[in-house]
Amino acid sequence: MADAMDLVAIKVKQQAAWASGDYAVVGNTIVLMAELLCEAMDVRSGWRVLDVAAGSGNASLAAARRGCWVTSTDYVPALLEQGEARAEAEGFRIAFQEADAENLPFEDGSFDAVISTVGVMFAPNQERCAMEMMRVCKAGGTIGMANWTPGGFVGQIFRCIGKYLPPPAGLKPPSVWGTEARLTELFSGVAKIETVARQFVFRSASPAAWLEGFKTYYGPMHKTFLALDEAGRAGLTKDLMELVGSLNRAEDGTMVVPSEYLEIVITR
Repeated sequence: MADAMDLVAIKVKQQAAWASGDYAVVGNTIVLMAELLCEAMDVRSGWRVLDVAAGSGNASLAAARRGCWVTSTDYVPALLEQGEARAEAEGFRIAFQEADAENLPFEDGSFDAVISTVGVMFAPNQERCAMEMMRVCKAGGTIGMANWTPGGFVGQIFRCIGKYLPPPAGLKPPSVWGTEARLTELFSGVAKIETVARQFVFRSASPAAWLEGFKTYYGPMHKTFLALDEAGRAGLTKDLMELVGSLNRAEDGTMVVPSEYLEIVITR
């Protein structure tokens, strides 16, 4: 396993990746995942909810729509600013605060619920993130997550990327957060872990249009294409187009690709 100094360096690089492009352009299309997660968690009006690695605020807004008092956190200030603009446009009062998922600046048991949609799963120190989520959630409270699975479309995208730009040795892939086995390890001692496999469907005018959008706006892919030479970019493009082609259920030239994720509700 990478040592503490390695994890710090990895986190710095990850933060730069997520700050590149414009993740909100992609993130704002997966609003449905947050809405379904809040329903699965059965969130109640008046709950204090913490959104960890919130991005541009999908889960924050979903909880606010249900009458919760929400604190939205991320380590990319620009994404928090976009979340704040969305909340203002919808008339919600949400507290936005820069914070590291591995070191949350809140006291023990501060929240009735802690939530994360395809966010906390990308932090390098997985054990530390899980501990922090449990720490700030009150006893008997709820932790909810939506995490991409290893075998789903997004999980396979990251495998394609790793073929050309391998992750640091010893670092567990983010997609293990989408497996029951890893969740049981990370959240040992909780009262209950419930999971449901769901599908989010990525839609685009064409496979090529989807790839162009992800290359432009999705930070990890944006940084990968910048780091590769011409041969590497051509190879990764070929692999991604073959992946889309193998999963695309559209027959009219557009792209309709389902991506499996795991919906998780944990009772603290």
